[in-house]
Amino acid sequence: MLKAVCVGAGYFSRFQYEAWSRIPEVKIVALCDFDKDKANEMAETFRIASVYNSVTEMLDNEDPDFIDVITPPETHLQICREAFKRKIDVIVQKALAPTLQEASTIVNEAEAAGVRLMVHENFRFQPWYREIKKLLDEKVIGETIFSAYFRMRMGDGWGEDAYLNRQPYFREMERLLVYETGIHFIDTFRYLFGEVKEVYAKLRNLNPVIKGEDAGIVHFEFENGVQAVWDANRYNESNSDNARYTFGEMLIEGDKGSIRLYNNGNISIQTLGLSERVYAYHHQNINFAGDCVYQIQHHFIDCIINNKPFETSGNDYLTNIKVQEAIYVSARENIPVQNF
Repeated sequence: MLKAVCVGAGYFSRFQYEAWSRIPEVKIVALCDFDKDKANEMAETFRIASVYNSVTEMLDNEDPDFIDVITPPETHLQICREAFKRKIDVIVQKALAPTLQEASTIVNEAEAAGVRLMVHENFRFQPWYREIKKLLDEKVIGETIFSAYFRMRMGDGWGEDAYLNRQPYFREMERLLVYETGIHFIDTFRYLFGEVKEVYAKLRNLNPVIKGEDAGIVHFEFENGVQAVWDANRYNESNSDNARYTFGEMLIEGDKGSIRLYNNGNISIQTLGLSERVYAYHHQNINFAGDCVYQIQHHFIDCIINNKPFETSGNDYLTNIKVQEAIYVSARENIPVQNF
């Protein structure tokens, strides 16, 4: 049994508390948030014994094995430092930090303290991507993958009250689509296709009440020759019953056929010369996006207990941020960007 504490009681934290409640090796003994009402409500819902409004007091009193940091990026460095001082392992929400420099500081200080650090980057743990990765590794559509295309339409960012019901602070973010959402796909594309060689991006602002970009097309070239396109906006609507299940549709093409991911989580395979066929696998619409929050948190615990490397370690996650920054440079200067 690992004893844990959490910081944060905002919108997304509910998914994380619920997932922790299903992992028998973990007991959340305390949570911390400046909003007492939210903190008390979360503690009551998930039967968490203690509530604090001071991170340092919570860490000193509870002496946990690890901390789950579920707060905005600008708070991560200070909270992580408090954990590092006390040799407490950390799982921290993305974005890791507002800047690459600050993210690097967190990673370097974790290493210096001998503390294990993992970023809660859950998209690659969605069940469809785990299955697609298996299919690619098994060469189901060939030895060579030519291209991938992902189309995302969220439909939650139009109108004067965009994002108001769930995450109104999105409206004030200077960088939105790539920083908040695209980082998920940078990581997932790297998981599926390997390391990125070059990016070329066109970013736009469709809703005038939003400060940051809310639409864009990003072209990726990977070191192994795969070319991928991420075509996304948060303005127009999906025709799916749940736009937040898979977040979009994907087509992957290789020298022997193609794999398709649909909005409802279905996967199909079309071998060249044959008809498209449904690929059967298990996925379930519970918690968030196919229960990926549970899967990544279970991965974190498995790695802690068995001393295995994290898939989304802090050090590896710095590569995602470098690609993210290259996308912004490309869009600003209207050039392809390499060497990041």
